Amino acid sequence: MIELEGLTKRYGSKTAVDNLSFQVRPGAVTGFLGPNGAGKSTTMRMMLDLDNPTSGSVRIDGKHYRELSEPLKYIGALLDAKAMNGGRTAYNNLLCLAQANRIPAARVDQVLDIVGLTAVAKKKSKGFSLGMGQRLGIASALLGDPEILMFDEPVNGLDPEGIHWIRNLMKTLASEGRTIFVSSHLMSEMALTADHLIVIGQGRLLADTSMADFIAQNSRSFVRLRSPQQEQLRDVLHASGFAVTEAGGGALEVDGGDIEKLGELAAEHRVVLHELSAQRASLEEAFMQMTAGAVEYQAHTSTTDGPVPPARPGEAQWGQSYQNSKGA
Repeated sequence: MIELEGLTKRYGSKTAVDNLSFQVRPGAVTGFLGPNGAGKSTTMRMMLDLDNPTSGSVRIDGKHYRELSEPLKYIGALLDAKAMNGGRTAYNNLLCLAQANRIPAARVDQVLDIVGLTAVAKKKSKGFSLGMGQRLGIASALLGDPEILMFDEPVNGLDPEGIHWIRNLMKTLASEGRTIFVSSHLMSEMALTADHLIVIGQGRLLADTSMADFIAQNSRSFVRLRSPQQEQLRDVLHASGFAVTEAGGGALEVDGGDIEKLGELAAEHRVVLHELSAQRASLEEAFMQMTAGAVEYQAHTSTTDGPVPPARPGEAQWGQSYQNSKGA
């Protein structure tokens, strides 16, 4: 288990992480979400003692990372796949890590096989594609067969088969009772992978909840009905006490309605339905709703309101968008 208590990191007058407290428990994939600049990467670096907190603490199974004599046997992490030595082969990169943590050399071959790099084990990693480098980084995280695994943007550079593989790998590891902590900007992938969510914004905790509850609490769910007898359908719904909203395409939307009861109601009044569907928000929509007030870098898409104002010192002219850019 990973435990954060009052974790704070300041860089001069800038507070990157602000009194952050949460636990990452075993047996589940915990997603770590936040807009660019929210403090995700800084938090993960402090978990591994790569950055020192201004105050607060992080414990890995009750210990600080620096207290672990053979850390790869406790926690494996992928924060930057490019951290590997490009002049070494894939095998030798992993062998060096294994020897430093008293891990048998046989384990190197095992993890290379797990990530699908056996055929290129003797090739220097500087010639690897982004996806191959990502697989090598994942192999390094798995090397010590740890109970805790942390991944920052694990699907970067992976093809569809690779994305499917890493998703199933994380789920399998969690089902074995391991602690899996993963940060990603790909909302669609996170929705398919994570069981629990930790969401931060501007360094502060915004949510610590299950995936299902997060979407339910930060989005609108409704039932969509479409009928050639729209006026009659509207009257039936109003008479039964439902609040009805007109939508495009001749459809009606009912908030808080039960789809089965609405279907039965239409049938009872002999109203023909061409559509009856429950509409639920995606994780992306719920995330946008939750973090709307915590976005530090906001892009502007309108081109009709005059020229884009000049950037402030230290700010990119084009802004940043959480959908397609990796941030801290």
